[in-house]
Order: sequence, then structure tokens, then C-alpha cells
Amino acid sequence: MDAKRSYHHGDLRNALLDAARAILEEESLAALSLRAVARRAGVSHAAPYRHFPNHEALLAELAIEGFAELRAEIVAAAAVLGAESDRITKIGAAYMRFVARRPALTRLMFGPQLPNRDAFPALGEAADAVGVEIGKALHDSALGLAVWAAVHGLAMLILENVIDLGQRRSGLDVLPSRAEILLRSLFAVTRE
Repeated sequence: MDAKRSYHHGDLRNALLDAARAILEEESLAALSLRAVARRAGVSHAAPYRHFPNHEALLAELAIEGFAELRAEIVAAAAVLGAESDRITKIGAAYMRFVARRPALTRLMFGPQLPNRDAFPALGEAADAVGVEIGKALHDSALGLAVWAAVHGLAMLILENVIDLGQRRSGLDVLPSRAEILLRSLFAVTRE
């Protein structure tokens, strides 16, 4: 790294976010500090403060991006034509694909690392948009919330190793198909 680059970065905010995403997914949430992000981005330790006043602001931005990514995946899954049960299972599978691909980000989005969520209105809006999208896809906001709660509960049980749906042996890639099976079963029971 040359001295000029360490002080003048063309797109500092995005470079910092890229570095933070990489640390989060490759290492852990515990390794994600502003200092580590600066080091990974190749900038001074003070540089992150130009865009993020503190560690929590950086984490909130990552979570907002995560909610936007999850919402986009749900929109794509909800575009499936067919019965309501098909949309439910496709939404559940999309949710689980996101969780399988981005476990550390999922933990950040829903975990206790953001104790002052009210200080970040965009974070609440991004989270709410996920629930709204599921409700829109199912033409019923209450059903959307129930599906979100069921899929999310399953995801957290799996991520925290409370239950095993085959992921301990086969990895997290089995989750979308397992979620589809469980949601189809749940849907069949609730419609009888």
C-alpha cells in the first residue's frame, strides 16, 4: 500500500463496507472492529469514522444491506405462480438459502449486537420491508408474519445447533429443501 492510497481513497465508504462484509463472512462478528475494517481496506485507522461514527453504525449498515438482500430474494421467490402453498414453500426456501449462504450476516441482522436499533430508523424500515413483502406475496399480512416467524425460528434453531435437519452432516446447503418440506407439512395441517 502506498502512502497516497492510505490517505486518499476513491470510494472509501464502499471499500469499508466491502472489508466489513469480508471480515464478517470469512472470520466472525467478533473480529469485526473499525480498526480491522480499516486495516483490511488499506486505510488509516481514523478513516472509517468519516462514514461511520461508531462500530454500531457500521453494523447497522451491514444489517440494512442484509435485509435488502433478503427482501430481494423473497421478491424473486414470491414471483412463482401457483398455489399459496407453493409461494409459502418457495419463500421459505429462499429465506433458508440466504441463511445458508450468509449465516454470520443473519446473526447480525437478528442478534443482540445492535442494542440501539431505534437509533437507526433505516434498520427498522429494512426489517419491516421483509415482513411486508412476505405478506404481499401471500395476500395476507397475518399469514406473512406467521410464515416469517416459522421460517426464521427454524433458521435460528439450526444456526444455533439446537436441531439437526441434516446440516451437521451435509452442511447448510440442505436447508432450503428441508424448509420446503416442513412448510408444506405445516401448510397442509393448517388448511385441514
